[in-house]
Amino acid sequence: MKNLIILGAGTSGTMMANHLIHKLYKDQWKITIVDQYKTHYYQPGFLFLPFDIYTEKQVKKVGKKFIPKEVVYIQKKIEQIFPEENKVQLEDETLYYDVLIVATGSKIAPEETAGLIGPLWKKDIFDFYTYEGALALRDKLRNWEGGKLVVHITEMPIKCPVAPLEFSFLADAYFRKKGIRDKVEITYVTPLSGAFTKPTCTTALNYLLKDKGIKIETDFAIESVDNDKKVIIDYAEREIPFDLLITIPTNMGDEVIAKSGLGDDLNFIPTDHNTLQSKAHENIFVIGDATNVPASKAGSVAHFQAETLTDNILLYIDGYPLKKEFDGHANCFIETGNNKALLIDFNYVTEPVHGNFPFAKFGPLKLLKESVLNHWGKMAFRWIYWNMLLKGIAIPFVSRNMSFKGKVFDIKPETK
Repeated sequence: MKNLIILGAGTSGTMMANHLIHKLYKDQWKITIVDQYKTHYYQPGFLFLPFDIYTEKQVKKVGKKFIPKEVVYIQKKIEQIFPEENKVQLEDETLYYDVLIVATGSKIAPEETAGLIGPLWKKDIFDFYTYEGALALRDKLRNWEGGKLVVHITEMPIKCPVAPLEFSFLADAYFRKKGIRDKVEITYVTPLSGAFTKPTCTTALNYLLKDKGIKIETDFAIESVDNDKKVIIDYAEREIPFDLLITIPTNMGDEVIAKSGLGDDLNFIPTDHNTLQSKAHENIFVIGDATNVPASKAGSVAHFQAETLTDNILLYIDGYPLKKEFDGHANCFIETGNNKALLIDFNYVTEPVHGNFPFAKFGPLKLLKESVLNHWGKMAFRWIYWNMLLKGIAIPFVSRNMSFKGKVFDIKPETK
């Protein structure tokens, strides 16, 4: 028997287990998945927890129930990968592999910013990228009476790049509903030169920020947080005061990647952008947030990657050239508050544009345009996540690569 090991049972790892169990010959391959955590979180739901839109039960389940019974599931900590020896060291045993899939994700690293974890942490400074952080922020917002609310991104890349914007829009709607919006000054602070990484999308989002009375501070490279003065300070000594700071700290790959010498400065693994094969080791493949590919770190991207990666692992096993197929496709709903949302669809080389999705002529979803239907698409994704995406079931009418049908381009899109 040959061994295929998947490290990480989050979104990407669970999908790969479900894809491959139906593709590999069971009498030839043993599939093992390793993760130290029992609980599987629906991470997009963390955005909604602080505003009491989702409950705790709606964003977490026991992870093992989504792993196929034929897959060996090991709930232990991963200590180190030894790529030259084709082995993985767990806390109390060693596993050997013929093919390794790294799906260890990413996590926040607030300790990377001076003063972020200080006296005000979880009191007036919160994150919502963790389950615990989102719950603590929910409890804070329930009784908060107003002041300067700052939503701040430390640096890119981050998981779900649009989530901080969504938080700002939802906060606007939340405080309006509570009748205290006039007592809350919302400021969106980003290291980028605009609201988003893509110009067309930035134009639409800047308009929404202005329309909702949300200030934006761009090109802010944070140096430290002063807990006494309650300000964030950048390297140019610009200061932005806050009463309540919602921060998206530096995002980094798992520490096991650093221990194993496989990652870059942020512990993301150098990965071929189109094949998802490790650039350093041909029998190691990488998926989701663990990669350094210039695509969004989002569930939809991992879903599209999983389809290409499944094909490429089968090709690798059989000794054929890999498909240079993955194009960075991302498909994201951007919640804008008041039961409306935008939808964006883009890839490595094509930015979000206007048009219809998924059908060219009648949509029914509209790209880069607020609508109630887009909002319900966002809400429906939780069911899709638990019942289709994790199980490796293709989402109807949504292709792994970006389709140009139904989209309105000012210039002809690149096709490579």
